Amino acid sequence: MGRGRQKAKHTKLARELKSFSPAVDYAALERELTHNKGDDEYVDRWADMYEDEDEDDEHARV
Repeated sequence: MGRGRQKAKHTKLARELKSFSPAVDYAALERELTHNKGDDEYVDRWADMYEDEDEDDEHARV
């Protein structure tokens, strides 16, 4: 494909993307981003899958 046709395709795509405005569910976004006031403690969901790095360091130093 020549440079002219390639540039025309990119220009067409850029115009489509510029005018594209997806529907946004702001209520769902707010629920996802808000912090629960009652849950102040950080919870790591994957903490039980890995050992603590500090424990490994202590065993290596002994």
